[in-house]
Amino acid sequence: MTARGAAQLSCRTGQKRQRVLDADRESPRGRAQTPSPGEPCLGPPATLGPRRSIYFSGPKRHSAQLGSDFFDQPAVALARAFLGQVLVRRLDDGTELRGRIVETEAYLGPEDEAAHSRGGRQTPRNRGMFMKPGTLYVYIIYGMYFCLNVSSQGDGACVLLRALEPLGGLEIMRQLRSTLRKGTTGRALKDRELCSGPSKLCQALAIDKSFDQRDLAEDRAVWLERSPPGPSEPAVVAAARVGIGHAGEWAQKPLRFYLRGSPWVSVVDRAAEQNA
Repeated sequence: MTARGAAQLSCRTGQKRQRVLDADRESPRGRAQTPSPGEPCLGPPATLGPRRSIYFSGPKRHSAQLGSDFFDQPAVALARAFLGQVLVRRLDDGTELRGRIVETEAYLGPEDEAAHSRGGRQTPRNRGMFMKPGTLYVYIIYGMYFCLNVSSQGDGACVLLRALEPLGGLEIMRQLRSTLRKGTTGRALKDRELCSGPSKLCQALAIDKSFDQRDLAEDRAVWLERSPPGPSEPAVVAAARVGIGHAGEWAQKPLRFYLRGSPWVSVVDRAAEQNA
């Protein structure tokens, strides 16, 4: 073959190869398989269904977190149901503080003279009491301490969380309590002192007014988990609520509930235990 013939053959072969490459790029299969310059070829995706972008995926709800159905019950039933469940607080650095609820108080709404919603009054302060069951209602006492409540069925009804048995993160709880408590600096707190009262548990879990009106069934910083079943269910004591002497006959109603024999309870009522 002459040099001129070889050159013509090479030119025709190159043109044919170029047409094949152009056709492959124009086909859907060619576009899917042709990577961008400098991009590794990973082959076809494993699935053909829609994929969720990691940039628009919100954080998943904790797998053990109790949902809205748990809170959707009357205040007295909810106050008793809280006992034994585990309250979890996740700090900004990811540390989780845990405590088993051992004491609660029920507030029944407008009829209850000890409730902040007595008479049906609604204010910016107590709005959480009138929101969906499971809404947090956090208020301040003495101008410096916080109390944590959870709304239940019924307008203006809620449950006050009074005491926890610390389960996890005790040293962090101790640090938080030592930083925030007044008048007893210099003395190390015993474990049973960490969460044995409504304001103490808020200090130990770093809960303040910013948690007001959050949804305990959906929040990522504080939630409730069902406690693992134990060998036997502890007895529940029904006693008078604490610190509501101004509420007349309501001050004597047995609307405080605690686990009998628990050393973590804030106030033990011996008379109520004997009657029970």
